[in-house]
Amino acid sequence: MTKIKSTTVVAIRHNGEVVIGADGQATLGNTVAKSSVKKLRILQGGKIVTGFAGSTADAFTLLEKFEEKLGAFGNNMKRSAVELAKEWRTDRMLSKLEAMMIVADADDILIISGNGDVIEPDMEIATIGSGSMYAQSAARAMKQFAPQMTAEEMVRESLNIAADICIYTNHNLVIEKVSG
Repeated sequence: MTKIKSTTVVAIRHNGEVVIGADGQATLGNTVAKSSVKKLRILQGGKIVTGFAGSTADAFTLLEKFEEKLGAFGNNMKRSAVELAKEWRTDRMLSKLEAMMIVADADDILIISGNGDVIEPDMEIATIGSGSMYAQSAARAMKQFAPQMTAEEMVRESLNIAADICIYTNHNLVIEKVSG
C-alpha cells in the first residue's frame, strides 16, 4: 500500500518573534494527492502552534495526545512534549505512529519524534519533513547573513526555497505567528 506523505515545516525564533510555517502538499506515491493540506494547528489561543509531518491520521492522533498532556501539565509545553515523547515511545499503539511534530510557544521551539526525542534545535530553527534540510539550510543562511529580515520573512523564504528544490513541497504556504 502506498503511503500518503510529504511536507516541509519550519519554525524560527528571530528578534523576539516565533513564526512557524508549512507547505500544503501531500503525495500518494509519485502523485500529488492534495495541494492545500493544513499542517499547522493553533492551540491555547495562539500561545502554542504545532506543525506536523508524516501520516496525517498519525499526526492527528499525536496532536490529540499533546493537547491531553497540555491539560494534564498546566499548559507547560516543554513538560507536555517530554511526557508525549515518553508515552509515544513506550505505548504499543502509539509507537507504530509515523509522524513528527514541531511545537512552539513564546519561549521554546521543540521537535518531537517517536524515538522519544524532544529536541531544542540549534540557532532557534526547527525543520521537519521531506524538504526540511533545504529549508533549514536556507533559514540558517538568512539568520547569519540577512539578520534584518523578520522571522516571518525567513520562514516564508525558507519554505519557498525548499519548494523550488523538493518535489514533495509546494508553494501553498500557511504561516502562523506565536502570540506572547
